[in-house]
Amino acid sequence: MNTLRDIVDFETSHPGTPQSLGPSRWNWNDIKKVLFIRLRSIGDTVLATPSIDALKRFLPNAELDILVEDWVAPVLSEHPNIDRVISLGRGSLTARARMAHEVRSRKYDVVYNLHGGTTATFLTRATGAPHRVGYASYQYSHLHNHQAPSPLLLWGQQKTHSVEQQLALLGWTGIPVTDRPPTHLAITLDAKARVDYLISQSGLAGAEFALIHPAAAFATKQWSAKNFAQIVDFLAERNIGTAAIAAPNESAVINELISASKSRVVPLSLTLPEVSALAARCRLFVGNDSGIAHIAAAVGTPSVVVFGSSNIAHWRPWNTAPAEVVFEEMPCQPCHGYFCEKFPEPECILRVPVGRVVAAVERILAKPR
Repeated sequence: MNTLRDIVDFETSHPGTPQSLGPSRWNWNDIKKVLFIRLRSIGDTVLATPSIDALKRFLPNAELDILVEDWVAPVLSEHPNIDRVISLGRGSLTARARMAHEVRSRKYDVVYNLHGGTTATFLTRATGAPHRVGYASYQYSHLHNHQAPSPLLLWGQQKTHSVEQQLALLGWTGIPVTDRPPTHLAITLDAKARVDYLISQSGLAGAEFALIHPAAAFATKQWSAKNFAQIVDFLAERNIGTAAIAAPNESAVINELISASKSRVVPLSLTLPEVSALAARCRLFVGNDSGIAHIAAAVGTPSVVVFGSSNIAHWRPWNTAPAEVVFEEMPCQPCHGYFCEKFPEPECILRVPVGRVVAAVERILAKPR
């Protein structure tokens, strides 16, 4: 399908099939190698997987690579639709110069800048690809030779989710995306074996258990560990155990959770692939707005996510399993989230009542998985 006429004819003869958001911008028969650039966090990377799957579905024989930050790269381990995960180290200009040389040497036909930040944009240009796609609203957008209009315009919506924003960039170039694919992560055999062993040693084997993630990147997103402790106790009353995870530098919040809980909490230290494997085994995920919440959604785990400062419409987990978001509506929400500009403490997250989260957990547990 290389022209708008081709797309219209196909969609007319195949009602209900995914559609593109515009005509093809080039001859897709000539495209052999595609690169996605999606820098920053775990959640950002997980939310790029619908675009990965949409591209591979449309162009199954093409080589598809993705460039992400090195600390995030393991979350995409053994993803079936990615040929190569390229890792960018933090910091030095030298590392970025080496990366620019590497991506240029791979001779990509198409590059999608799913991020839009300065580093992503300059690396997009550095590839020298014949087709470099980004939004016209990006800073330095002139470094892309294909500049898409706003995703709001492309979808005909007043708000878009991060997944939709990324999909729209592909859809504008002629790729069918209107089914809005789910997020999707692989469960590696090594990660599964490691998690199976940890669960067998923890006393959780053979029982239902929940995964609790009480940490967050910013105080504006972190519900109190004491509140999570009440969720742990509520679950224990229903014979559901608790495993809790956080990054190594967040051990204090795990210790606080354990101290505040009347019931047993099993703390686990895991790699990102192991987090995916653990989440896939859980009856339920309960946690803050974080990358871990997006991992849980991507492996089909029922979820309750507590939101504070973030834009819920744009950043909620892209769930297929039963899920709820719990938040306290305030005039200043959403905001940038780095700190609270209105109050001495971030009231948006602190005011979320335990009872509302408990009620959400009850509703999710009542639904078949």
